[in-house]
Amino acid sequence: MQSLLAVILAGGTGERLSILSQERAKPAVPFAGKYRIIDFTLSNCVNSGIYNIVVLTQYQPVSLSDHIGIGTPWGLTTPDRNIRLLQPYLAREEGRDWYKGTADAVYQNLDRVEGEDVDTVLVLSGDHVYKMDYSPILEFHRENGADVTLAVTPMPAEELHRFGTVVVDEKGQVTRFQEKVKNPQSNLVSMGVYVFNTGTLRQWLGGGTGHDFGRNVFPRMVGSGRIFAYTFDGYWRDIGTLDSYWKANMEVLAMSPSFLGDAAWPIHTREVVGPPTTIGDNATVTSCLLAGGSLIEGHIEHSVISPGVQIAEGAIVKDSIIMGNTRIGRNCVIDRVILDK
Repeated sequence: MQSLLAVILAGGTGERLSILSQERAKPAVPFAGKYRIIDFTLSNCVNSGIYNIVVLTQYQPVSLSDHIGIGTPWGLTTPDRNIRLLQPYLAREEGRDWYKGTADAVYQNLDRVEGEDVDTVLVLSGDHVYKMDYSPILEFHRENGADVTLAVTPMPAEELHRFGTVVVDEKGQVTRFQEKVKNPQSNLVSMGVYVFNTGTLRQWLGGGTGHDFGRNVFPRMVGSGRIFAYTFDGYWRDIGTLDSYWKANMEVLAMSPSFLGDAAWPIHTREVVGPPTTIGDNATVTSCLLAGGSLIEGHIEHSVISPGVQIAEGAIVKDSIIMGNTRIGRNCVIDRVILDK
């Protein structure tokens, strides 16, 4: 797919994740033991045959650059495969500033996007957990002659207020886009997966159109451009709050090994070099995800353990997420906790 560029939005502060994103970018927050949240979007790209990728960073960018590097875990180091991390910068040119939103981030890098000489731009959020082959939505976009195609997925009524919702007609064309309203008219939510014609980006970004795709750009496009919705029925979670972060980890734990261990759709990550995990003679481990390099001497149940964790004898860990290099002392009881070092 050499006429395609993937642009991953990874600059958000993730304030609702509290201290988990205080010193790291939200897409760099650990997930499911050994992964980072952005690993899912990056792996979706390479598994879909997309090897030309730009990551737009802003908040705490070092955490992402350290993790992604030159893209070795994703096989992006050959001449025809590459990944670049772009940060906002201040210059004398008019309008150059820190990113004010998702659309503004793409707009400020539009010259670089157009310089890639591609006809299609796949804009992706870097803070969602899902496994998706992007080939069908790209084909859907071309077949419908769309200006932009949004990936959407059904969501329970009690969750709809957290998302942009999409109303479509019988042909799949978007007739209304509502951004985080109390009483939406549809149960289809935007997944943060957008297929744009390159010319459409230039037409609709900038010029006072607003800074955010969901809040500004898409509502204005409805009725004026050919905007379509592609329905995705697989697992997808937005990691927007501490509660949703905990729930998503527990859901992936319940789906494993099929979700994380699918050889046909591997989730790549930067591996942490270290010894294997050691489980002591008196330890008990039930229904857990264990990353490498840990020492387990206590009781852990239905929990997610990152690399380098030490759990002492007599300690009890249940329904919890333990981040890397955390130490839990003797006889401690950790129940339904997210614990970062």
